[in-house]
Amino acid sequence: MGAGGDATHNAVGENSRVYDKRRYEYHVHPAAADTVRWPLEVGSVPALASAFQPRSALRERVDAARSSGNAAVLTQVLSGGGGVGKSQLAASYAAEALGDGTDLVLWVPATEVQQVIALYAQAAVQVAAPGAVGINPEDDARAFMAWLATTPRRWLVVLDGIADPSGMDGWWPASRSDSGWVLATTRLQDARITGGGRRRVNVDVYTAAEALAYLQVRLADDDAGHLLDTAAGDLAEALGYLPLALGHAAAYMINEDLNCAEYLVRFTDRRRQLDHVLPPTADTEGYGRQVAATLLLSLDAAQRTEPAGLAEPALRLAALLDPAGHPHTLWTTPDICDYLTQHRTRPAETAEIPQDPVTPEQARASLRTLHQYALLNVDTRREHRAVRIHALTARAARETTPAADLPTLATTTGGALLRIWPDVDQHHPALAAALRTNTDVLADHAGDHLWQSEANRVLFRASRSLFESGLTTASTAYCQRMAFDAEHFLGPEHPDVLTARGNLAVSYSQAGRAEEAIALEEQVFTDSRRILGPEHPDTLASRANLATSYAEAGRTTASIPLLEQVLADRVRIIGPDHPSTLTTRGNLAASYREVGRIAEAITLEKQVIMDRTRILGPDHPTTLGAQASLAVSYWEVGRTNEAITIEEKVLADSKRTLGPEHPQTLTVAANLAASYSQVGRTKQAIAIEETVVAAYERVLGSEHPDTLTARSNLAASYSQVGRTKQAIAIEETVVAARERVLGSDHPDTLMARSSLAVSYWQAGRREKASAILEIVLADCERVLGPEHPNTLKARANFATVDRRSRRGGARRTRWRPWR
Repeated sequence: MGAGGDATHNAVGENSRVYDKRRYEYHVHPAAADTVRWPLEVGSVPALASAFQPRSALRERVDAARSSGNAAVLTQVLSGGGGVGKSQLAASYAAEALGDGTDLVLWVPATEVQQVIALYAQAAVQVAAPGAVGINPEDDARAFMAWLATTPRRWLVVLDGIADPSGMDGWWPASRSDSGWVLATTRLQDARITGGGRRRVNVDVYTAAEALAYLQVRLADDDAGHLLDTAAGDLAEALGYLPLALGHAAAYMINEDLNCAEYLVRFTDRRRQLDHVLPPTADTEGYGRQVAATLLLSLDAAQRTEPAGLAEPALRLAALLDPAGHPHTLWTTPDICDYLTQHRTRPAETAEIPQDPVTPEQARASLRTLHQYALLNVDTRREHRAVRIHALTARAARETTPAADLPTLATTTGGALLRIWPDVDQHHPALAAALRTNTDVLADHAGDHLWQSEANRVLFRASRSLFESGLTTASTAYCQRMAFDAEHFLGPEHPDVLTARGNLAVSYSQAGRAEEAIALEEQVFTDSRRILGPEHPDTLASRANLATSYAEAGRTTASIPLLEQVLADRVRIIGPDHPSTLTTRGNLAASYREVGRIAEAITLEKQVIMDRTRILGPDHPTTLGAQASLAVSYWEVGRTNEAITIEEKVLADSKRTLGPEHPQTLTVAANLAASYSQVGRTKQAIAIEETVVAAYERVLGSEHPDTLTARSNLAASYSQVGRTKQAIAIEETVVAARERVLGSDHPDTLMARSSLAVSYWQAGRREKASAILEIVLADCERVLGPEHPNTLKARANFATVDRRSRRGGARRTRWRPWR
């Protein structure tokens, strides 16, 4: 942990805004049912490999499993080890389905359940499934499954590479009209895969005849038929008839112009030297040593290909990443280029001659060399998954890497991932997902080597990405694992352990587990004070974060003394102009406003605006945010015209500098709409609020707190112009969502219930309204105290049944800087 303050070490800093709580940024325009052009191919069906073998006997078993007796079996699962050709067999069925006019062929990379949901949602829009509107991917995915279950159209869904059987629960397609077929592939031998009537078909290696046929066709197709000789059968046997191994061998033979006998000599010599790499006791998947030997032979040839000496270190780097693919841009980073420069293999006679640094062009050329020798695959059309390596190839490369090299490999790869990670990745969901999965794979392979270096920042960046993407469950699980790993590898009192536990507390808060968040933050603060000292920047940050949690839980009177102390300490220790000091001052102003100390809040906010403008400039996001906070305080004391003037300017500046759908821009727009409504400009307010709600749902998700606030504002405006039924429908969904996400005692939930009660009163449902308001008042007094501003508003509502005004967003927001 550095000494620079919150922004370097804490998961999320106080005075922060939590952006994007959806799984994917997702918005498409659904097609009309009568405009769908059948047949459809959704997803990318892989091309069949060179010299593809039809494998007739295996196909007969698949077909027999599909029609067991007289009844059709909907789902077949092709199960087997890596490299046996499961995906190729599935691709051949998909190609046939496309050829015979099947209405829909959907190819889904199924290693991650979120990928399944995303492809289902995409398909739902393309087939115009009823209920698919192109906003929420999970809702659209379920609409697609309902369409599959009932449509008379013929369809094939391929779920390729299932790695999480429990995660697939609820996402296996059904067909009540017997018009569909599901074909899945997996490496797992797991009974959960074959539940629900699914039928497993075990896929093994080629037969001897298929392996020989493969070599004959593959070599002939590349005008290398002269390389086939009487040793072909022996070579196929030595390779274990494994399709992957045969592919590597054929590529090596073609590139090196070696016949089968010559290649077999090299193979057998090398095999004797690899007993320590894949001994029988380590061969858990039944491959034997043959695959590793083949990979090393190809690697020797790749090492001699220009740019010479880079293939092996490049392969070792790629072997630590996700086999499903990583971004091509990783190979342009200084981290990768520096590693390749330092680990380039050179002939002994040139070892002492200084060499120029490896360039990004040479790094990419090393990938093309590995691609040429079938050691990995490069397809830049796949963007964020452009560089793929078969899991077996990666395993063989890792197992032949000297143990002493692993720390440098891990830190290099972690640094490269961190370098290409956008600071704000919500607008790049596919890239963010790829970077997260690659970080997970790297962490699995690197163990403590990643934790023992500065490269562990990539682990914290992945945690932040999950948090900002709104993947609440995944974020909490990831933070729990990080906190455990940090303590395991570093010990219970390491500063990074405190950071990881702080991140976990923030994830609890995001998940609505406020009391758990506060309990953990109280412990982190206590430990930070003991371990780091009471004046360490991270101790001050943990105290400020605890104060923010208190305030967000409605415990404002407890948060104010903490914030006042933090502000005094920060002014004294790091100076009045430090960003963390300005952040604390802004948070304190927000707390003052919430307890009715508006004049003090306005004084602090004006000071923050002047300081931020002087230090960061007028267009900096935090400067704009400070101005928006001042507008809220003006609004609270009735200075509405001044508030509107500020908000109109801040909105224009935010659109210009941040973009029209940046969460901060949407917050300012929502507040401006509320101000318009307050002065009777309701038509303008509704137009803005409808736009804001749609944008929030698209960017942050349907249950993000800011989305719910925006919906409440829209309901209030509808009610103001007499559209009471629409208002009530919105408010009922908001109350349900707030209770589900935040809990029934959260201040926002209490105010949502109060607003709904007032709308009921306006609609003539007086008894129900009064009953709800009475309960809300009692809950506010119990949870917030009798003098809390929200309690006073609830008391006023109960007494007069006069609907209070509701505003969005520019109250205190949560942003704890992650590492």
